[in-house]
This record gives sequence, C-alpha cells and structure tokens, in this order.
Amino acid sequence: MPIRINLNGDVTQEASISVLDHGFLFGDSVYEVVVTHKGVPCFMEAHLKRLRNSAAGLCLGIPWTDEFLIREINRTIKEAGNEESYVRIMVTRGEGDIDIDPTTCSRPSFIILVNEVHLYPPVQYEKGINIALVSVIRNAKDAVNPGIKTGNYLNNVLAKLEANRKGAQDALMLNNQGHLTECTTSNFFFVSEGRVLTPSLDCGILAGITRVRVLELAEENGILVEEGEWPPEILEKAEEAFITGTVKKVMPVSHLDGHPVGDGMPGPVTRRLMRLYETMLDQAIKKTEQPSGK
Repeated sequence: MPIRINLNGDVTQEASISVLDHGFLFGDSVYEVVVTHKGVPCFMEAHLKRLRNSAAGLCLGIPWTDEFLIREINRTIKEAGNEESYVRIMVTRGEGDIDIDPTTCSRPSFIILVNEVHLYPPVQYEKGINIALVSVIRNAKDAVNPGIKTGNYLNNVLAKLEANRKGAQDALMLNNQGHLTECTTSNFFFVSEGRVLTPSLDCGILAGITRVRVLELAEENGILVEEGEWPPEILEKAEEAFITGTVKKVMPVSHLDGHPVGDGMPGPVTRRLMRLYETMLDQAIKKTEQPSGK
C-alpha cells in the first residue's frame, strides 16, 4: 500500500511543494484521476486530452508531451508496486508572488500521486446508494466552468457537506436555471420508460470519461439514450438512477432524499450497464497501446 509522489520527475514517498505555489495559494491548477484495471492505467489518452483542455481553459500551458507524462505515470505506478493504483495527475501554475496575478509564476509544476486504489464497498453496488438534492447551486459555466477540472473544488465540498448533514452518500446539484447537473465527483443518469437520460454538457457539467463510455455502451447495445435539460421533479417517476466516475465506475442510486428510486434497488438497465462496463474495461486493456515515451 505504498504511496509514491512524482514531483517534477523526482519520485519519493514524501514530497513538499512551495507555499508560494499558486496551486496551493489559489487553487490555480488542473488535475485528472486515472485508475488501473488489472494493473493497466485506463483511458490515458482521453484523460490527458481533458487535462490539456482544462489547462487551456485557465490559460495554463503544459510544456510536457503526453509521451513524457505517460512514461512518468508508468514509472511512478511501477515504483509504488500496488496491485491496483489510484493515479492523480496535477499541473499547478507554479511558484509565484503572493498575488493572484498568474503572470508572476515562471513555470508550472507537475505532480503524479500514486496510491493503492480504495474501492467502494460491494454493498453499494448490490443495493445502491442514497443521494440528496442539495441547495448548493452548481457553478455557472460563465463563472468557474464545471467543464474545467480544476484544483478548486469548494463548490463540490459545500454540496458534499450538505449531503452529509442529510445523511446521504452524495449530493445532486441543480444549475442556476433549476435543471439537474451532476454529483460532487460523478455524472448523474436516470432511467425513464426504459430510456437512459442524463444532463447535457450545456447544463454545466464535467464531460466525464466514464460518462462518454457509458453513453457509447448504451447506444451500441440498443439502449435508448438522451441528453437534455430536466427539472428535479422528473425524478419522481424515474425507474432507476445511477452515477458514473473513474473510481466508482457505474454505481446504482437506490434512494433520492431518502425516498426509493423505482423499487429502491438497482434496476435491470443499471445492472446491464454495470456488466457491460466491466466487460469493456477488460477489452480496453487488451487493446491498450501506449506511446513508448522515447
């Protein structure tokens, strides 16, 4: 269960960043999370592409190539020696003045944190989880765009605190138009009349890597899908619900605000997508062709 930290190419068990790093001072950073499946990091190209897109949204240049970052990620995973790993890839603005102006930072820093992946309890997949609709509004796209995966997660933290107070395991947020968006670290789906529905990117959500894969799997397997804008009242007639994320994969939601969704157990569409996703992961790692890093 060792932790390994790669700070600008130096791999150690303990690392320190400058207190003048703007990622620490102002949350001026971007990040991605990758997990391994049977020892292989999944969907690296997609995650690194999103990392660069997030950085571009902050006008934060990433001077390292994907090949270099993949080599450093694999090296850090190998040194950690875990059976399965959680990998957090961070790029900060770097060290600068105690001033919010990012131009005082001369060079960004990268940090690759590798730890043993902590899986969610099997009972949550067998019986589902309880989520709460919270009063915390999701960041507006024209404020701190939720489509940019930054190191500033206070919006999500406040939502999670409210969910905790309600005795729920996660929070479901609305946008400022009153439409469904997403949970604190997951995309949200629900099933109505056999169709899989999920808030569109226009609602102000993160373009989840797992979300995209699940939408593709549904379409490939004859499950009708629809992205759109919905008020929370539509969930009163939902037959099923689930959330998706890199670590969670496909996790059923059995209760909303303490009330059962459908019959209060993971439904057939959710269970089918859970199986399809696991099969897809097995197939994906067999076909993984990573750049050599040369």
